[in-house]
Amino acid sequence: MALYLSEIVAVSGKPGLHKVVGKRSNGLIVEGLDEGKKRFPTSITQKVSFLSDISMYTYEGDEKLEDILKILHEKVSGGLALITKKSSGEEVQAFFRHILANFDEDQVYNSDILKLVSWYTILKDMVDFNELSPAEDVAEDDKSTTKEKKAPAKKAVTPKAAPKAQSKAKGGVKKGGNLKAG
Repeated sequence: MALYLSEIVAVSGKPGLHKVVGKRSNGLIVEGLDEGKKRFPTSITQKVSFLSDISMYTYEGDEKLEDILKILHEKVSGGLALITKKSSGEEVQAFFRHILANFDEDQVYNSDILKLVSWYTILKDMVDFNELSPAEDVAEDDKSTTKEKKAPAKKAVTPKAAPKAQSKAKGGVKKGGNLKAG
């Protein structure tokens, strides 16, 4: 079964990548993508990043991680050797120029590139890189449809909420006596 980037997260303080297997009121339940497949709940204090939301800086803007992984997969399939943690800084930069020639060298650090390669190594047998765009486009279409449905509801609620907030503020001023008008 192929995974999608919208199902995979990186959790701060935890090595590797994790698949979302459930949700809780104050976090997620994730499972490691390694052999152990250990499950654990995330807490509110942990930063959780969905791979589908990650991008890297270029001189023209941002490039989605999905697109970078596709290019990386094509290049590696074509014979490009992956870098390692022992690679020099110049080797890391030269390697990434093969993948994304216009990356912003001031904002994309060697550690970011090494993390990308480590994530690719984990994902290469679990993700069908040719299937990334259609699945993500469908997810984005669903999100935009959901936003469109919610937008009119917000417009209807906003005018009603504003007068109540004003009346509460006026009431608070009168009762509190600490704030003086004018």
